[in-house]
Amino acid sequence: MTIPYPNTQPVPAIAAVTPPSGAARPRVTFLGTGYLGATYAICYAELGYEVLGYDVDADKIAKLNAGEVPIHEPGLDELLRRNLTAGRLRFSTDIQETADFGDVHFICVGTPQRADGMGADLSYVEASVTSLAQHLTRKALIVGKSTVPVGTAEWVEQLVGKHTPTDLGVEVAWSPEFLQEGFAVDDVLRPNRIVVGVKSEWANGMLYAAHKGVFDLAATEDREVPLVVTDFATAELVKVAANAFLATKISFINAMAEVCEAAGGDVTQLARSIGYDPRIGNRFLQAGLGFGGACLPKDIRAFQARAQELGAGEALRFLHEVDLINLRRRTRVLQLAADLLGRRSGPAGPDLSGTRIAVLGATFKPNTDDVRDAPALAVAALLDKAGAEVHVFDPQGMENARRAVPELTYEASMTDAVRDADLVCVLTEWAEFRNADPVALGELVNGRKVVDGRNCLDSTLWTQAGWEYRGLGRP
Repeated sequence: MTIPYPNTQPVPAIAAVTPPSGAARPRVTFLGTGYLGATYAICYAELGYEVLGYDVDADKIAKLNAGEVPIHEPGLDELLRRNLTAGRLRFSTDIQETADFGDVHFICVGTPQRADGMGADLSYVEASVTSLAQHLTRKALIVGKSTVPVGTAEWVEQLVGKHTPTDLGVEVAWSPEFLQEGFAVDDVLRPNRIVVGVKSEWANGMLYAAHKGVFDLAATEDREVPLVVTDFATAELVKVAANAFLATKISFINAMAEVCEAAGGDVTQLARSIGYDPRIGNRFLQAGLGFGGACLPKDIRAFQARAQELGAGEALRFLHEVDLINLRRRTRVLQLAADLLGRRSGPAGPDLSGTRIAVLGATFKPNTDDVRDAPALAVAALLDKAGAEVHVFDPQGMENARRAVPELTYEASMTDAVRDADLVCVLTEWAEFRNADPVALGELVNGRKVVDGRNCLDSTLWTQAGWEYRGLGRP
């Protein structure tokens, strides 16, 4: 069922429940304080809940307790310090303290791609659930929030049953997250929907109480937050289905970019034209270097792997092509770089030795420091492998990029990166790069040649400033 909130009619399906701790509102814990868990913990404290964040990483916990956010997310640092001071929020490495504190325990650990295949590695889920279950001494609700293969919630139920006494009555539910990096604070406080997979009225009531702060904020701002109450399998499928759809839309417009390059069309005008159709819409129709990050690439692969296990592999065969289209955009930038530099490509690719290339951008998108599966950093590594001297600058991702690909040269500013460059590649659409002055940059470079890997630059402005411009899918 779908319940818009606020609702002028009573909602009999959601009965009021008393938290097992006896507190007025459920005390909530978040197991795993990476990007997902830290953001949720901080924002739920801001909503007025008593919150405990748990992690096995003592250094990360120490930083959080000291008011230092270990990730870059706009607005999150201020909320962290405010709620630590208010006493609503703390972080711990003590699993017994976590078990004793919480009424609702959210599992927020990573589910990376397995080293031996496309499927999701659930070892962190298993470790956190098992450890928590073994320390519970009263009834509680364990809620999965990590993105997982369908069927995981039933497996977690079995783990809980194995490691907790039956008379405790510990229950399991699933409630997927829908965070967008760079917009995560608003995505938690003002979500466009909440989805919960439950098996009992008690679990439904506890989850409703755990989200009531979100609904109350919506009511004060005269908004509605749809609440979808469903089964385990559907709740698990929502996130991966949404990511698969978005990945498909991005790869579709990038496939059109390939056709435009062959036919002489302009994919930016094509995207704008079809985006006016309300059935299609213009979001996620920006052709360019493709998607990356910690979610879309590994999630669509895990989705394919799980569908194959369920005997429905044929239904998701198209996602394999979605993945291939996305990866091809990275090598396309390498080809454009070789063309602009007058280097021919052989069977092993182009030889770019003796050239200096500035790469602007290392994160997978702007307003984050996340370089996991970042197309920009992957292209920088390809250019380096082809023999170029690569100089990289990113406003927030330098430290993470340096750890991930240490062989590149990292500069302290955009001007330092482009100085004496034979070619400039704009690979993450940070505002600093979009709004850069092509005339001023032209005075610093050795050659006025630019690859716009995100189609985010004003091509006319750059061309008038004397630059030889190449965009993806543009004439």
